Amino acid sequence: MMGRRLVLAIPWAWLLIFLILPALIVLKIALSYPADSVPPYAPMLPGLHVSTDAFSLILSDPLYRDALLLSLKVAALSTAICLLTGYPMALAIARSSERWRSVLLLLVMLPFWTGFLMRINAWIGLLQDNGWINTIAVALGLPALRLLYTDTAVYIGMVYTYLPFMVLPLYTRLTQLDASLLDAAADLGAPPWRAFLRITLPLSLPGVWAGILLVSIPAAGEYVIPELLGGPQAQLIGRVLWQEFFNNRDWPTASAIACALVMLLLLLPGAIIWATRQAVRAAAITRGAAAEARPAVAPPAR
Repeated sequence: MMGRRLVLAIPWAWLLIFLILPALIVLKIALSYPADSVPPYAPMLPGLHVSTDAFSLILSDPLYRDALLLSLKVAALSTAICLLTGYPMALAIARSSERWRSVLLLLVMLPFWTGFLMRINAWIGLLQDNGWINTIAVALGLPALRLLYTDTAVYIGMVYTYLPFMVLPLYTRLTQLDASLLDAAADLGAPPWRAFLRITLPLSLPGVWAGILLVSIPAAGEYVIPELLGGPQAQLIGRVLWQEFFNNRDWPTASAIACALVMLLLLLPGAIIWATRQAVRAAAITRGAAAEARPAVAPPAR
C-alpha cells in the first residue's frame, strides 16, 4: 500500500507544481487590477477587493467573444480534417506488414525532426504568390491562387502540424484489436464496411478520443500558425492573448482570456464525451430490449 501511494504521489506532485499552481497564479492575476508597475497589476492583498473587471470585459467585448468562437471553429474543423485524414493512415499502417510499419511510422514522425518555426516558414515559401504551388499551377496552365494569409493557409498549417498527434494514438489502438473478430465477421457473411462500422470503429473509439483531445486543445490556443500564415484577419484567441500580454501589457485581461480558454477546453470535451457515452448506453439498452422482445425460434422438429 505504501509503495502504491508513493507511485501515485509522484504524478500528483507533478500536476500540483506544474499545472494546478500555475493555473491558480493565472487566476489570481485575472482577479487583480491593472497598474503601472512591474509586474503591471496590483496583487490581491488582504483588505483589497477582488476585481472581476477583466472577466466582465472579455464577456461583453465582441473582440474577445469573436476570437474565442473563431478559435473553437478553427480547432473543430482542423480536428475533423485530421481525423478524416489520419484514421485511414493509421488503419493502413496498423494493417501493413511488420517490416513496413516502422518505416511508415518514421515517415509520420519525420516532420518532428525539424524545428516547428522552420516548417511553418517552409509553408510560407510554398503558399506565397510566387511560391512553388503557384509556379507549378501556372506551368500546368492553371490560374494562380491567393493562398498565403488566408483561412486556407491556416487550416493547411494546422492539419500539417497536428496530423501526427491524431495518427499515433489511433495506430496504437488499432494495433491492439483482435484480428480474429474481423475473421469471424467475414465468416458470418458481414461485408468489410459493416465489419468496420460494427467492430473496428467502436473498438478504436478510445484512440479517436485521444487523438481529438491531442489535436483540438493545442489547436484552439495556437499562436504561431495564425500569425505567420493567417495574416491580420486571423484573430484567434492565441494572438489576442499575446497582444494583451505583450503589446498592451494588460496582464489581468490576458489572464482572464487564458482562464476562459481553459474552461472551454475542459467543459466542451467533457460534455461531448458524456453525451457520447449516454448515447452509446441508450443504444445498448435499446438493443438489449429489442433482443429480449424478439420471439424465440422454435427448434426444428426431428
